[in-house]
Amino acid sequence: MTVLTGSPRAISPEEFQEISDLLRRRTGIRLSVGKESLVMGRLDKRLRQLGIATYREYLELLRQPEEPELNQAIDLLTTNETFFFREPRHFDFLREEVLPRHPGNRPFRLWSAASSSGEEAYTAAMVLAEGLSDAAWEVVGTDVSARVVASAQRGVYPIEAAERVPLPLLRKYCRKGREEYTGLMAIAPELRARTTFVRANLMENLTGLGRFDVIFLRNVMIYFGADTKIALVERLEEMLQPGGYLIVSLSETLKGISSRLKMVEPSVYARV
Repeated sequence: MTVLTGSPRAISPEEFQEISDLLRRRTGIRLSVGKESLVMGRLDKRLRQLGIATYREYLELLRQPEEPELNQAIDLLTTNETFFFREPRHFDFLREEVLPRHPGNRPFRLWSAASSSGEEAYTAAMVLAEGLSDAAWEVVGTDVSARVVASAQRGVYPIEAAERVPLPLLRKYCRKGREEYTGLMAIAPELRARTTFVRANLMENLTGLGRFDVIFLRNVMIYFGADTKIALVERLEEMLQPGGYLIVSLSETLKGISSRLKMVEPSVYARV
């Protein structure tokens, strides 16, 4: 294999649009005009690894039937920024409003629907472990990127990530790495045992995951068009238990989307 060197190659408007269309059809994510530098920055190294000289050649590869390279491109192009206890108000709501009202006659199930490298799912797991004690509960995390799903399954993070975890929870549910793991921390086995991560595409039918008491869908819909948002909310609504909650980012809203979901407070919606 030849690895090409030199400055990042330019992408034409037509090539950018075709890559954007592929990503949108597969994941629902839109790459608007102006994101050309992002695409070049994230794909240029991959083209060099493959010995591919142009984006036109790369597009031909992506369009081949059953070509795994499309999943690799999705991994590179999707944004996976997250951290522990991001938007803490949502975890306060989970602890103070949701858990005390759970009937207890069935396991409590929470879905982190765009879990990235797992920080959101493990944060929720800490809250559930504290609030439900020995009761049955489960956290499911999904993401379209196989790379970040694998990272989440490992449950190992830079030690700097600990700065956002409240000290009592840090001591109870995180383990500081030693020797070859110096500079890292690991999620405790008892949390990992109740937290499952799978690769899944939100554009597909995911009813096989079952129903949930809470679905976190935060910082996702900002990348979707109106039609995609409507279809996604319809699907997730059916996956909520009656009285369950869909929680979106504080910067997002379901305004203009017709559903059986009623706003409880900004960014929190209940299925009625």
